[in-house]
Amino acid sequence: MMRKILLIVVLAPLAILMVAICVANKGPVPVSLDPFSASDPAVLLHPPLYALCLALLIAGVLIGGCAAWLGQGKWRRTVRQRDAELQSARNEVDRLRRELAARETASVPPLSLRPPAA
Repeated sequence: MMRKILLIVVLAPLAILMVAICVANKGPVPVSLDPFSASDPAVLLHPPLYALCLALLIAGVLIGGCAAWLGQGKWRRTVRQRDAELQSARNEVDRLRRELAARETASVPPLSLRPPAA
């Protein structure tokens, strides 16, 4: 519940702000992809500012998601190992229960249909 409230309180205003920026800034902006020559770049793009903002936002989400996924690899590995241990323990418990049931049925004397002697 708290997560939903935080999502609404934080992300809703950011989304509104992003839409406002995109609507207000439709003009092209120069984007140089050449770090060595600022005056005469080899690659110069002129995307609209809103497209640049959206592309950077998408790139940030993808990079952050990949970083989080890679960072959680240790925990996913631990969970897989614990699941394998748990399955092994369950199999052993089932085997022991079957053995116990087999021993109990073998050690129970057969029922006598004769009434006890008085």
